[in-house]
Amino acid sequence: MVNMAKHQLTSHSVTAAAPSSTANLGPGFDIFGLAVDAFDDFVTIERSTTTNPNHSNVSSQERFRTDEASFPVRIEMTGQYHESIPLEASKNSAGLAIQKIIKDFDIKGSFSVIVKKNIPPGFGMGSSAASAAAAVVAFDTLLDLHISKPDLVRFAAEGEKASAGSLHYDNVAASILGGFVLVRPFPTIPEFIHIEPPKDLHLVFAIPSLKVPAKKTEFARKVLPENVSLGHVVHNLSNAATVVAGFVLKDVNMIARGVEDIIVEPARKHLIPCFDNVRASALDAGAFAVTISGAGPSMVAIVSGEDRLEAIANSMRTGFGQCELTCTTIKCSPSKGARIVCKK
Repeated sequence: MVNMAKHQLTSHSVTAAAPSSTANLGPGFDIFGLAVDAFDDFVTIERSTTTNPNHSNVSSQERFRTDEASFPVRIEMTGQYHESIPLEASKNSAGLAIQKIIKDFDIKGSFSVIVKKNIPPGFGMGSSAASAAAAVVAFDTLLDLHISKPDLVRFAAEGEKASAGSLHYDNVAASILGGFVLVRPFPTIPEFIHIEPPKDLHLVFAIPSLKVPAKKTEFARKVLPENVSLGHVVHNLSNAATVVAGFVLKDVNMIARGVEDIIVEPARKHLIPCFDNVRASALDAGAFAVTISGAGPSMVAIVSGEDRLEAIANSMRTGFGQCELTCTTIKCSPSKGARIVCKK
């Protein structure tokens, strides 16, 4: 038990940042994750001194919930994408992850969780995962719990139930550990293998201006085939092994050669207008490979070096434009993992 009345805290509040991420990388469904420096979510955990705080100074850009159902975790949302995120702790990825730690450690006391939501939710950029990742890292530091990084990933994965309906480790593992992560979810205790990405690996994300459904990841899983042929499994296993070998050998071209997915991508690409046009345009502009980022609808191009990044970004905008869709393009690189940015 961690009793707040007796436990000596080194800080009153701690803020952590966690990066966006892309999952699957083609054939690595639920197994591969890559942290990217496109966006960061920030989460501040504060020790609450009262169960009825005065929020008169909260700006119009912040939302909060103070009903008893939210205690011992009270959620506040700020940032560019705060409006669509639930305030109930049990429906919020950061709040749900913190609730799991509180339960497992039998922690007494109440806390405010302030999420600055900078990663667009529902677009395959690991938005809910980053909030959960930053939350557990901040909470661990605030209470000086010394939770191991693998266990931080497992706690953060609890938060994914809020958006995906079940445990998912790929995005949260990438956001906490940084770089490229290989997940082994099926041992009794899931394992996470971290590999530093090649220094010349760059990515271009195209985020289309689409309205995404609530619980989009859960929705995107429903279109997947229930049965696949042995030949398709062998094909994807071969490509997944090639992706891992490319990261180990620091060979971007090898990573790209393994990105082709013939099981999940064909089932999901119809959810993304002009998918084939965007992919073809990016390849013509010099991308090594193009695939769906996570469950989409964002698409990601893999590139070696920086010379062709702007041309590839323009080509992806042109591809979506053929379906009269605008899109935001982000040029980025692999990122380090979640980090503490402020202690007070």
